[in-house]
Amino acid sequence: MKSILTSIIKDQDRSNFMPENKILGVSGSPRKNGNSDVLLKKIISGATQENISSYSLNLTNINFQGCIGCEKCRKDKICTGLIDGMSLVYNQVVSSRGLILVSPMHNYNITSWMKAFIDRLYCFYNFDNNIPRSWSSQLANQDRKAVVVAVCEQENEEDMGFTIEAMKKPIEALGYEIVGELSIFRIFDKAKVKEDKTAIEKAHELGVKLAQSIKGIKDTYA
Repeated sequence: MKSILTSIIKDQDRSNFMPENKILGVSGSPRKNGNSDVLLKKIISGATQENISSYSLNLTNINFQGCIGCEKCRKDKICTGLIDGMSLVYNQVVSSRGLILVSPMHNYNITSWMKAFIDRLYCFYNFDNNIPRSWSSQLANQDRKAVVVAVCEQENEEDMGFTIEAMKKPIEALGYEIVGELSIFRIFDKAKVKEDKTAIEKAHELGVKLAQSIKGIKDTYA
């Protein structure tokens, strides 16, 4: 893991970095092969249809923890205070232009796994020495695109709570443009969303939309 981190750290100045036209998909559900994972796969299938390569993961499959606030990343420009499973994911984050975040609603919010993942992206911020400190993102101005999806057992936006916003706000701050979002209601039983044709179609369309937004960038730089 240290060798992978070292290779990322070597490129500390990412101001002119351009990520690859590929997508990283992340599920924050502790229920493997459940509704969030099903939706992520459908989004990926939509992107694949548009010939955009994708890599996906369920956060419960990697051994990592939340940010400990050591602030080493302010100097190293990557998380060096913790060397764990997240260390292996950073290269995918940096190199992928597209990002998919999917989380079930837990207590009006994203799951603790998704929260820990987003918190560990704190290492991509730059801060000056003023109080309060001004900041910028190492991932900004790179035409990064993202979609966010949330799944809820209840039936309206109020019951969904902060789930969508808890994913949108942090990654927008990091420099991603949100090109689509999807909220799924009245779904709880494991993988039950497979029976919701409308939800499945919308997830597929979201993947197509994300891929097409990335392809548009590719044409611009061609």
